Amino acid sequence: MAAKETYIGLLSDTHGFMDQQILDYLDGVDEIWHAGDFGNMQVAEALEEIAPLRGVYGNIDGQDVRLAFPLNEIFDLQGLSCWMTHIAGRPGRYPVRIREGIAEHRVKLFVCGHSHIALAGRDPASGALHLNPGAAGRHGFHKVRTMMRFHIREAKVEQLELIELGARSTRQS
Repeated sequence: MAAKETYIGLLSDTHGFMDQQILDYLDGVDEIWHAGDFGNMQVAEALEEIAPLRGVYGNIDGQDVRLAFPLNEIFDLQGLSCWMTHIAGRPGRYPVRIREGIAEHRVKLFVCGHSHIALAGRDPASGALHLNPGAAGRHGFHKVRTMMRFHIREAKVEQLELIELGARSTRQS
């Protein structure tokens, strides 16, 4: 019998923007994870129509989003200990609260947003895989909108994809 796996669509920093391209890339995933800065509840509602949604609020999110989503989401999926939060820094340069939380919860997959810079790498101290999907929205300094997809199977992240959604600005010259 084949081992069960969970197909994840990961995005962050939508800042109230959702387009059909994002929704198309999420078609077929088992879960959607949003690492903060939804921008509004309409983004969450659009995502929830596609698949079950896990999310955390970000620094620009209003009270409606903060009431619907926690600051930290710590959970286990397919035997993989996961932690998602919005602001966290980079592997090897985490603030004390993040370093201590990764150790305390024995996190093997750490997901954050905020920087608008896509990043996948290992934390040298804990060995946890760090994923930041970049920014899927149009607000910010990033030049290219990004998101990620991956599978979790037998406590491992497999088939990680970085998806480029195109230029941040849609202004015509």
